[in-house]
Amino acid sequence: MHQIWGRLQSSKLVLWGIIAALGVGMLVPLLLLVPRRNQAVAPASREEHQAVVTQVIGSMNRASVIGTSATRGNPNAPIVLFKFSDFQCPYCVVAAGHMKEFVGNHEDDILYVYKHLPLTQIHPEAMPSAKAAWAAQQQGQFWLYHDGLFVNQNRLGDDLYIELAEAMQLDLEQFNRDRASAEAEAAIQQDLELAQQLRLQGTPSFIMNDLLIPGGAPPQLFEEIFNQINRLMQSQS
Repeated sequence: MHQIWGRLQSSKLVLWGIIAALGVGMLVPLLLLVPRRNQAVAPASREEHQAVVTQVIGSMNRASVIGTSATRGNPNAPIVLFKFSDFQCPYCVVAAGHMKEFVGNHEDDILYVYKHLPLTQIHPEAMPSAKAAWAAQQQGQFWLYHDGLFVNQNRLGDDLYIELAEAMQLDLEQFNRDRASAEAEAAIQQDLELAQQLRLQGTPSFIMNDLLIPGGAPPQLFEEIFNQINRLMQSQS
């Protein structure tokens, strides 16, 4: 994975130029709405934050970065999109809809990776819902459960978690055991630690390969960045 990110270094200014060009007038207002964690120290500038992300991602191999996270798309795709998300975050609901369409249009060319970033300081159901989704993942139903949580975000709570598990015909005994397990806690903590290393400040946060994408980015920005990275990689292959 270090080789993939290393090949993108010469294009960083071009890609950030795309972000700036598309973001003016519509990205800033959205960013102001993104919830803040107030735990990781915010980098002084966008460029400094990008350098942190590149360093962290570049120091890990592909398997380590992805870990046991839920994924969608082509597992062998050279382009990986990470989403750090919170099931109680209202902006993550909007982003989930955008990502469903975006990833669906590029299933053969991208690997989409969901990372848990529960904002426990402001969302009391962030951690319980993340553990419930992790438990559903153990029975191969993460994405359906993910959709169910976001569709019913105003009902997050134990009743909903059981209701969704029953509707999906999950093994309830295993589901309840898994969501209360030390393994669930450890898996989510691992995502939180990665987010801390990356100095992510809120949800949703996105990283495509090692390029940090602002959380309020419009759908067309993802298309532009994907196309740019894809062209670059093809030209250097």
